[in-house]
Amino acid sequence: MALILGIDPGSRKTGFGIINCIGSQSEYVTSGVIRMSDADELPARLKVIFDSLTQIIEQYCPQEMAIEQVFMAKNAASALKLGQARGAAIVAATAHNIPVSEYEARKVKQSVVGNGAADKLQVQHMVKVLLKLPASPQEDAADALAVALCHANSQQHMIRMAGSSFRRGRMI
Repeated sequence: MALILGIDPGSRKTGFGIINCIGSQSEYVTSGVIRMSDADELPARLKVIFDSLTQIIEQYCPQEMAIEQVFMAKNAASALKLGQARGAAIVAATAHNIPVSEYEARKVKQSVVGNGAADKLQVQHMVKVLLKLPASPQEDAADALAVALCHANSQQHMIRMAGSSFRRGRMI
């Protein structure tokens, strides 16, 4: 059993989702969105992210955290703020000795939807299906759950690879 905390970072909204992995099965635990006030300056928003994730970590005790990597979009200032939001989330995890794994958005979409260029509605739908949810989670929460599922899939892949046999440089 492994509880995985997935994070979709943002300086205005940070999605989180926790799944429980038992073998190759993943089940939903909780998810939500941490919302910051537009009136707050960036340092106050980062504190909200850190404090909120610290509370979630202390309540659910996840063993691992997975977070989406920063991608460079058109606006460098937005990418810097996103990086700082990621930093606040990562520090909350590392302060509790939780290992952190990072995944590109494209890899997350490929892992969950099967298409690295999938849109947000496709991600929401597949998260709902994979976790057998009665309704689609909020957009940012669905993205966070997708990051957690991607991490679970990557871990399962590594376990399968470790158990495989190799002969003359080929897996059999």
